[in-house]
Amino acid sequence: MRLYLASTSPARLQTLRAAGVEPVAVPPGVDEEAAVAAREAVAGPLSPPDMVQLLAQAKAEALIGTSPGGEPIDGFILGGDSAFVVDGSIYGKPHTAAVAKARWLAQNGAHGDLWSGHWLIDHRGGRVRGAVGRADVATVRFAALDEAEIDAYIASGEPLLVAGAFTIDSLGGPFIRRVEGDPSTVVGLSLSTLRDLVRELGGDWPSLWNRRDQAG
Repeated sequence: MRLYLASTSPARLQTLRAAGVEPVAVPPGVDEEAAVAAREAVAGPLSPPDMVQLLAQAKAEALIGTSPGGEPIDGFILGGDSAFVVDGSIYGKPHTAAVAKARWLAQNGAHGDLWSGHWLIDHRGGRVRGAVGRADVATVRFAALDEAEIDAYIASGEPLLVAGAFTIDSLGGPFIRRVEGDPSTVVGLSLSTLRDLVRELGGDWPSLWNRRDQAG
């Protein structure tokens, strides 16, 4: 069974690969800021779980009707999104060094909640048969960094394009003291949640194993 990943996130891709799944990664092309603004214009400010679910669903649905590699989609489509919340403020991707520095000064030695949204569409047989979604949260507790470490980390470029300005699976790993919750949620994709969603749609997790080095 094929899994189509509506994301260009290297971390999500690597997480799935480590779990034995080689997805078809397809850029969803969703204007995230516009999607959030449109919903908030109607419903008011979105909570972190509602925001990541909105974007996860939009990304997954953007793949409906596409033909990656010239072949119509036949399998499951997964959309995901993440946001980091510190003291009630939602932190997405900082994009600039100045914003990343300000965020690290705020969260240094503290903790925050990483929300990851999941939306899974059953597109087996080339048509939409159903869809389910769920947002999950993990609490991240940071070590106390000195300013030189913060500057060096930001200079690496890694924090600029990830929610919360940190990673757990790369250079940022040593700066995290503890994670409370599913660790893969912090990467932007809870594997245990994805398994639950696959089963809810009538699939089974082992059918997604397609990497020879993992599945045998």
